[in-house]
Amino acid sequence: MEYNLGEFELLVLLAVVRLGEDAYGVSVQREIASCSGRDASFAAVYTTLSRLEGKGLVDSFQGAPTPERGGRSKKHFTLTRSGRATLQRNLRAIRSMTQGLDPQWSTP
Repeated sequence: MEYNLGEFELLVLLAVVRLGEDAYGVSVQREIASCSGRDASFAAVYTTLSRLEGKGLVDSFQGAPTPERGGRSKKHFTLTRSGRATLQRNLRAIRSMTQGLDPQWSTP
C-alpha cells in the first residue's frame, strides 16, 4: 500500500534514516530538533513511530539493557523496504514541486 506522508511523519522517517542503528525515541526527537528547529514532544515522536510501524514503514527491536537506563533497554527503529520506497516517493514529489521555483523558495 502506498502512503502519502504528513509533514511530521516525513521528519520522523528522515530522522530514522539519518540515525541508522541509533534511531530510538529520544534520539529521533533530538535529531528532528537539531535539523529542523522543530521542538517535538517525546509523546508525538513515539506516537508517530508507533503509527509508522503499524503501517509497515518501520520495524522495531529491543536493544541491549544499559546501565544508564537502570538496566532497561531502548526500543530502536529501522526503515522497512516499504518505508524506504514510501520515503523516496514522497521526497521525489517534493523535489518535483520545488523544481523551477524562484531560488528564494528553494534555499534556506
